[in-house]
Amino acid sequence: METVEMNNVSLKRPHSESDAANVDEIKKQKISENSKTESNSEQSVQTVKEQPDQSLLEDTKNEIIPHEEGEEQEDEELEDSDEDGDPESFADMMKHGLTESDVGITKFVSCHKGFSGILKERYSDFVVHEIGKDGRVSHLDDFTVPVDDEDPSEETFSVLSDEDKQRLEELQLLKNKETSVAIEVIEDTKEKRTVIHQAVKSLFPGLETKTEDRDGKKYIIAYHAAGKKALANPRKHSWPKSRGSYCHFVLYKENKDTMDAINVLSKFLRVKPNIFSYMGTKDKRAITVQEIAVLRITAQRLAHLNKCLMNFKLGNFSYKNHPLKLGELQGNHFTVVLRNITGTDDQIEQAMNSLREIGFINYYGMQRFGTTAVPTYQIGRAILQNNWNEVMDLILKPRPGAEKGYLVKCREEWAKTKDPAAALKKLPVKRCVEGQLLRGLLKYGMKNIISAFGIIPRNNRLMYIHSYQSYVWNNMVSKRIEEYGLKAVPGDLTLKGATAVPIEEGDVHNYTIHDVVMPLPGFDVIYPKHKIGEAYKEMLVADNLDINNMRHKIRDYSLSGAYRKIIIRPQNVSWEVVAYDDPRIPLFTTDLDKLEGKPLPVLPTDGKFRALKMEFSLPPSTYATMAIREVLKMDTSIKNQTQLNTTWLR
Repeated sequence: METVEMNNVSLKRPHSESDAANVDEIKKQKISENSKTESNSEQSVQTVKEQPDQSLLEDTKNEIIPHEEGEEQEDEELEDSDEDGDPESFADMMKHGLTESDVGITKFVSCHKGFSGILKERYSDFVVHEIGKDGRVSHLDDFTVPVDDEDPSEETFSVLSDEDKQRLEELQLLKNKETSVAIEVIEDTKEKRTVIHQAVKSLFPGLETKTEDRDGKKYIIAYHAAGKKALANPRKHSWPKSRGSYCHFVLYKENKDTMDAINVLSKFLRVKPNIFSYMGTKDKRAITVQEIAVLRITAQRLAHLNKCLMNFKLGNFSYKNHPLKLGELQGNHFTVVLRNITGTDDQIEQAMNSLREIGFINYYGMQRFGTTAVPTYQIGRAILQNNWNEVMDLILKPRPGAEKGYLVKCREEWAKTKDPAAALKKLPVKRCVEGQLLRGLLKYGMKNIISAFGIIPRNNRLMYIHSYQSYVWNNMVSKRIEEYGLKAVPGDLTLKGATAVPIEEGDVHNYTIHDVVMPLPGFDVIYPKHKIGEAYKEMLVADNLDINNMRHKIRDYSLSGAYRKIIIRPQNVSWEVVAYDDPRIPLFTTDLDKLEGKPLPVLPTDGKFRALKMEFSLPPSTYATMAIREVLKMDTSIKNQTQLNTTWLR
């Protein structure tokens, strides 16, 4: 096995699903013209839209700084109303972004010749199935609802008018001054009244009902049982004791990230997002299938959402006594289509065999580091240095690159006035990191940046320092592979249980590169006992940090460190090359296609284009982007992708 240095490569950039057919053809022709001489750089697997617009940035930011549980998302209307820059201006702005070499991603492990291909030409070309802790791959293959005598009748969902539902929702959410809502019973029978009682209680948790006579007419009166607390706590007394408290289901979603999906489900069910639990967040620009659990919501209510939600399907319902926990999964299984590939059959065979037998370098992918001229690892480094003025400056200062217009105005105001209130007025969306920090500065003052920064949700704050750890790790792994290649050497670290131990000279023949781990810097790890151990110290010294003192005076920012395998060998690797003519047709069937009885696409034997369909399984916290990078020998940075894309669109 030999390592390969990554040279500067020119790139091919995919286009949006919504592009017109004639643009598709122009692009295809240009791919064919250039493919003999160019290597390819493709979409970041977990974060990137294909369209060269400013929404590209927003997707990536959601990956870098995920929303904390229950946190509201930015207003969709506002997002949609932003004008996209033309492709050339966007590419020009992205010149200030990061490339792989900026974050230490410089090596390959395979020696095959790279080739080009388009990743995520359609979001349906990238499918993720979660692998649970029992090793079972999640599939949506059953829409049936568990039979339960306690469930309300189907009439429950249609007995209330839209106007009634609107008034009840406003009452439930305490949006008006009314203390009750009266619903007239038009066809007064005991059965009809019972259905209305059930409908209100099941569709609007926290509301109670009673029957009243008014002017000779029957009314169902809905009112709050326990004030604001009732909304957060689903009705306990209405849940059968024999039924598990959590309804588990499989969520199939298209082109939505997990937190967005949870927020949509919460809105339609009229509950708080924090009653949902899951094992991992999934990509936006993809079709993903994962297990979700929700507290005290019936399968019947969940199944009803299938009639009114687009790009979501819920199924495989069951009741259990436990929620799901983040990280409790074995990994994810990926089905990926790389379209318009230029590699020969021999090149493809070499590349895929290498992926199966050797694997790929377990780098942290580009989405870990942000997309603007201020990488997230720089902010993380300033936090660890206890340089709070620098933290504030890096987050708020004007920066070149692609950003929403209101953020640009906010930064300009901040640079001009250093007035949090004035800068905040430029932000119509206050829940972004910049808005949260400005609100903190307004509350605590410019001399208490630490407290102001603390207003940002904890997970978001920690992502900055985790980004710095990832930056160090990537750089050190590249140095390790450059220095010692792809074999275990004395002084490398390997895990015995959860404990890292150095490999001794006389023991080295018992280990391979697949056993070797390297540390993310922290106070509770050891470092390799060869040159790379010293390289860690030198890198941190250059960043004004002491590798022997990674405890921070603020406990949250103390880094204990962790260990990460340097080479990952995917499991269940398979592939095939297929021909096709129409770039808009799917090249495989999804779970939903199978449930709906859609036939397999009929593909020509000798089409205009070729695609590589690949499948593989990865453990948690590994980046499919990096596996595909190894196959194509490509740079995955948005900077490179976008600049070439603008050439295609001319």
